Amino acid sequence: MEHLFRRKRLGLLKPLLSLSLFFASLLMIHKLRLPEKDAMGTYMRHAGWCGDCFSFKKTAVKHSLLNHQSAPEAQQVSNRSGRLWDPQVLNCSEDVTVRTKDWFRRLDPRFHQFVLHRHCRYFPMLINHPEKCTDGGVHLLMVVKSVIEQHDRREAVRKTWGKEHTVDGKSIKTLFLLGSPAAGKDAKNLQKLIEYEDHIYRDILQWDFMDTFFNLTLKEVNFLKWFNIYCPGVQFIFKGDDDVFVNTNNLLDLIGFKVEEHKETTLFVGDTISKAIPIRNRQSKYYIPRELYDKPYPPYVGGGGFLMSSHLARRLFVVSENLELYPIDDVFLGMCLQRLHLSPEMHLGFRTFGITRRRVSPMNTEPCFYKNLVVVHKLNAQELVKMWRLVHEEELVCAQRTSV
Repeated sequence: MEHLFRRKRLGLLKPLLSLSLFFASLLMIHKLRLPEKDAMGTYMRHAGWCGDCFSFKKTAVKHSLLNHQSAPEAQQVSNRSGRLWDPQVLNCSEDVTVRTKDWFRRLDPRFHQFVLHRHCRYFPMLINHPEKCTDGGVHLLMVVKSVIEQHDRREAVRKTWGKEHTVDGKSIKTLFLLGSPAAGKDAKNLQKLIEYEDHIYRDILQWDFMDTFFNLTLKEVNFLKWFNIYCPGVQFIFKGDDDVFVNTNNLLDLIGFKVEEHKETTLFVGDTISKAIPIRNRQSKYYIPRELYDKPYPPYVGGGGFLMSSHLARRLFVVSENLELYPIDDVFLGMCLQRLHLSPEMHLGFRTFGITRRRVSPMNTEPCFYKNLVVVHKLNAQELVKMWRLVHEEELVCAQRTSV
């Protein structure tokens, strides 16, 4: 391994999961009547930005503190960070001045709502865990982007690389980042399900913006702000998707090498993409019209998974506040790094486009490759659990070096 380091709807909540989890969870929620946690304030949704704002008008922010801490204890935890999450009441109106711009009139209508509300940056929290980073020093915080419906992926992550544990005295914690259900979904029941899931695992951060592709950048900036408030003692952050394989032992080894080399303060490493330009194919998920951005992208890492130091994360938070939001979150972080006159480090152990780009290649299912890499994207929940088991079998025998 050292050679690498040195250089759509609901889908019925995933068929069987949905029907069983859905009805069982609703029944248990009704019986449990989840306890109200101390409130940090109230919020209101604005229909112009959140789409179908459903029927609830005011909701208390939930603080899911471990061991059912009382309100004074919760306040004590938050006070250690010096501040609280402050966006409480949101009335995010569109920026009407943008409509008068010639370039906006030419802009693809798919981007209108994003541009009109681009100034809306921080949102109220529906579920918060201010205690997550304060239970002693956290060496590595695993931060996973997910959406409410992908319960099976979160379960797979919790059973594998996202399992919270301590290695050689180094604490590893996990958090999942969620928004609220997008328009057209069974929002009320989905919200109850995610609150029940969090009641069990206490590892979810949820903000009150719709979970859409363009809003992934909102997850980025809201997490950076949250981290800056609540996580003074965390040393490193791995941030990735819920459909990746992460070899946590190799990830910890990589961190150790960077510390030995005294390169940890500016650490930002992953599968770096350089000299990319905006995609103009209107059918592409990553399509960007010229009116929105018309120059080459700065170097950035594939968002499937990357590693950064807490020191750099705080600097990224500061610089991000002075940058306009961009609809592709990976590129937005590259823009933040560019403002800091930094570039992400390329590492061959991060394969955010698969071990090979040919999905049918047998190399993508060979456990010896996974044993020698750090991150591989992408696997479904069943594939992740199976590969994790294969990689950690004592009987697995691999060549001393497995290269691709």
